[in-house]
Amino acid sequence: MITELGHFALILAFAVACVQAIVPLIGAHKRWSGWMAVGDTAAGLQFLLITLSFAALTQAFVTSDFSLRLVTLNSHSAKPMLYKITGVWGNHEGSMLLWVLIVALFGAAAAWFGGNLPPSLRARVLSVQGMIGVAFLAFILFTSNPFLRLAMPPLDGQDLNPLLQDPGLAFHPPFLYAGYVGLSMTFSFAIAALIEGRVDAAWGRWVRPYTLAAWIFLTIGIALGSWWAYYELGWGGFWFWDPVENASFMPWLIAAALLHSAIVVEKRESLKSWTILLAIIAFGFSMIGAFITRSGVLTSVHAFANDPERGMFLLGITAMFMMGGLTMFAARANVMQARGVFSLSSRESMLLVNNVLLGVAAFVVFVGTIWPLVSEMFFDRKLSVGAPFFDKAFTPFMILLALALPVGAMMPWKRGQMRRALRKLAPAAVLALAVLGLAWTVQGGRSLLGPVGLALGAWLVAGSATDLWSRTGAGTAAGRLGRLLRLPRADWGKAVAHAGLGVTMAGIAGVLAWQTEDIRVVDIGDSFELSGYTITLADVRRENGPNYGATIADVTLARAGNVIGTLRPEKRYYPVADMPTTEAAINNGFLRDIYVVIGDPQDGGGWAMRSYYKPLANWIWGGAMLMALGGGLSLSDRRYRVAAGARKVAPGARVAAE
Repeated sequence: MITELGHFALILAFAVACVQAIVPLIGAHKRWSGWMAVGDTAAGLQFLLITLSFAALTQAFVTSDFSLRLVTLNSHSAKPMLYKITGVWGNHEGSMLLWVLIVALFGAAAAWFGGNLPPSLRARVLSVQGMIGVAFLAFILFTSNPFLRLAMPPLDGQDLNPLLQDPGLAFHPPFLYAGYVGLSMTFSFAIAALIEGRVDAAWGRWVRPYTLAAWIFLTIGIALGSWWAYYELGWGGFWFWDPVENASFMPWLIAAALLHSAIVVEKRESLKSWTILLAIIAFGFSMIGAFITRSGVLTSVHAFANDPERGMFLLGITAMFMMGGLTMFAARANVMQARGVFSLSSRESMLLVNNVLLGVAAFVVFVGTIWPLVSEMFFDRKLSVGAPFFDKAFTPFMILLALALPVGAMMPWKRGQMRRALRKLAPAAVLALAVLGLAWTVQGGRSLLGPVGLALGAWLVAGSATDLWSRTGAGTAAGRLGRLLRLPRADWGKAVAHAGLGVTMAGIAGVLAWQTEDIRVVDIGDSFELSGYTITLADVRRENGPNYGATIADVTLARAGNVIGTLRPEKRYYPVADMPTTEAAINNGFLRDIYVVIGDPQDGGGWAMRSYYKPLANWIWGGAMLMALGGGLSLSDRRYRVAAGARKVAPGARVAAE
């Protein structure tokens, strides 16, 4: 009964979304306040109905209701409760229901907290958001219904993919979807602004919180996915340039560019056309990600489904919104005249450089991701594009971006002298060069990758600190320190986020340049050396988990004769899914990780074991969390949260613009 109510609520949500898509748009055009107000009510009601539907599906998974086809295919009665819950979105149908739930949540947030928006703009934003809801609710109801019943329910289910039965994957999809779908709001604001004929400083201020929230969620989601791949898959890597990884990385890059360009719109009323275009493209990349993971056109370990019919439906949705948005962008380009002028030596110019670098980097990732499909379709050749291409084509743009960020943050608006900004950054440059020289000397002159990465990280961190300190003015150190603590949260957020990027870059460079690997067959009691550490296989035993059997190794880690700890890597086997998984054991440290994986028993005796020494590995995810923290600090700044001070155009002017 609860399942049927959930299905009915989803159908009602589709009907409400249709009302939300049409009525407020007509009301905004006719200036009928009652019709515009329907958008607020519909957005809240749609969110409530989809929440009820999602709760009904969750209840089916928690109670192991195997009369539901989706539960049978993705759950098992012996599965731990956490993974029964995460099984709701650990499949195609449930993940799409989570997707539309977040679409509705962002729409409801605009209705509940958008009181500072002009009524016509809010109505149009909610209408476009309703159109997105209509498209994806139709996709669920007609091709991916999560509430289908089985005529003959089995006694138990087929279990969730064992790779997804992990805490990292429990939280990774919701954060990632919140980022993907959060960019739907930037799209809605862009289309609403084009319809209204109004893109100004106030619009820039209004769109920034939604863009920033989406970027924060994407940052956390990508970091969690990378961390999961690092310790769960047993390959010892943190990023594999997999098509689905790239599908989340591209909108992250475009959202970062959008954040910076929206600042220029808000402060100087320039780059309007570019900002609108970025808002459309950012959501387009989000939908491309949904298409890649669900169509089967590209092979990925992260894919949810392999169904060309669903893929064509998603491709149609993507084409409809992208072609519609870009067509409207072309038709309304004349309303986006830039007002602010600026010289080549200004913060606006540096932000434009930032945007170009991020945009080109995203395009490089897109080409590398989609090229295998293009090659097969048009040249009848099957090929793969891997890390060598991305490392060579993508890395230079990130190096240039790292060099430009501190300079751009120090430049004044409209007109300035780059020489003055560079003079202030001289101590940061000296520190970066010192780090470069020290790292080069210590490593023995092998490769520039590690030293350059550490130098760029030091440059970004020191440059962020210099930017903050320069904002405290002149005076005594005590007085400047007091002013430093009173700086707006947005200033702190920018500095923390830029510093976080530096920490991540240093971590990536350290791992890629200096990691060491050891693969061997080890008997119980054998020891071997790895980068100054002694690793001993003390024992191997078998244990049973809730729904799996495990081979667990006890590995002793020592240095200079002193035992540091015991690592327990596992090799698990899930009998229901008939699938093994690898659980790496990691001894974490601030400057390094010791990473151990136990393999299969060998015919001649002993166990296969893979071990890694990974310098600065935790800096990768620590830097990502710093970036997210910086975004959170900026989002908590009241000026941006409520768009205080945003200029509002008189109603007559808005009518004239239309």
